[in-house]
Amino acid sequence: MEENQERADHVARTAEMEHRLAKMKKLREDGIDPFGRKFPQTHHAQEILSAGETMLGKEVKIAGRVISMRTHGKASFAHVSDLSGQIQIYARVDILGEELYRRFTELDLGDIVGISGEVFRTRKGEITIQVSAWELLTKALRPLPEKWHGLKDVDIRYRQRYLDLISNQDVREVFIKRTKTISSIRRFLDERNFLEVETPTLSVIAGGGHARPFNTHHNALDLDLTLRIALELYHKRLIVGGLERVYEIGKCFRNEGISTKHNPEFTMLELYQAYADLSDMMDLAEDLFTTVAKEVTGSLQLNYQGTEISLNTPWKRISMIDAIKAETSIDWLTVKTDEEAQEVGKGLGIDLKGKKTKGQILDEIISEFVEPKLIQPTFLTDYPVEVSPLAKKKKDNPELTERFELFIYGREMANAFTELNDPLDQRERFMAQAREKAMGNEEAMVWDEDFLIALEQGMPPTGGMGIGVDRLIMLLTDSPSIRDVILFPLMRPKND
Repeated sequence: MEENQERADHVARTAEMEHRLAKMKKLREDGIDPFGRKFPQTHHAQEILSAGETMLGKEVKIAGRVISMRTHGKASFAHVSDLSGQIQIYARVDILGEELYRRFTELDLGDIVGISGEVFRTRKGEITIQVSAWELLTKALRPLPEKWHGLKDVDIRYRQRYLDLISNQDVREVFIKRTKTISSIRRFLDERNFLEVETPTLSVIAGGGHARPFNTHHNALDLDLTLRIALELYHKRLIVGGLERVYEIGKCFRNEGISTKHNPEFTMLELYQAYADLSDMMDLAEDLFTTVAKEVTGSLQLNYQGTEISLNTPWKRISMIDAIKAETSIDWLTVKTDEEAQEVGKGLGIDLKGKKTKGQILDEIISEFVEPKLIQPTFLTDYPVEVSPLAKKKKDNPELTERFELFIYGREMANAFTELNDPLDQRERFMAQAREKAMGNEEAMVWDEDFLIALEQGMPPTGGMGIGVDRLIMLLTDSPSIRDVILFPLMRPKND
């Protein structure tokens, strides 16, 4: 039944496209360019509607897509949609003349037009533009999909984002807020004397994070390369070089599964501040998140997927070891070996498939028992050395590090360290990671000798932080999936 309906829909779309192609041909025969040139807009739809009475009687020029048409003999109503929203227009034969009015009534939904006219209010009270002149700017050769208004089909929305943007004003607002969020982050850091930098996307070594990289090959150099999984190690080189405050908002790539929280290509903010530590990064995180939230949403009280989130500071701070003990009664500091960790994991009912080391099992315990309960903004601190190869050890407990992860709504939003600047300790950590990789952990960190050489030149005490920009935007726009805030998320190709 569904197959028959799809076939019928395809036949209908094909017939409609042929009809539109015939119209395009006729326009050209009549000397009219169906793909016009620039049009000088004076206003957007929402500007006119928001101004209300003050716009009545004023001449305006708008441009946009025809999304509805109602023809009543010698007068017609239509709606035109632009970036800001939609507005009603009213065309009459006695104003436009027979020929121009006829061509107006022959417009198809999806055609892009330029409209000139005077703003008035209809008898039903709707602010409208009375068309005194119009021109075709682009003939749409494909019809909008069936039930295009408020398009809900997730597959179509993600694969053909342009249809999603045409159909759903709230989707446009999400991506407008995305741009505002990134601009706000830049402004926040620029005002605090951070220097925006650009570091390589292609590298011989995928360092700075625990993840499987994407691999590629440079033909001219006959060199195997990876796409970066993090920005960290290049930024620390810059700190060594004397750039005391740096940040970058850039794409990272991790060869991992896709979920509502993960996309293989994602946007990261990483920043590093010399002569600072973890406490400075906590303060900076609170300041950055609250400043951006106020600028983008106007409030520190957010409703995310039906849950009230308060960004009012100070945020809760709890040791990871304490959090595990509170949720499982396990004192992780007493767990010394991989074998002991495996027994703890089995006792907690954790699936240990592919998880052999103490660090891997710890990460799974946190994910299953702690993270889902961190709804309000919470700094989870004091991570063990074995899962924090780039963080400085705590002065009072060398088994732990000066590291936090920030969680909101059970999701990791930021990761920060007092950065390890002891090159001898860092070399030992890389050796431990190499042993994990030899044991089969594909996400273990890769040895980077050039980074060790840079540390040997001397890196000042430094605080560093990474923030998932996409997840922050999800929070600020009440978007349930990371794909909702990425314009063109990765999709498996369709075999049409």
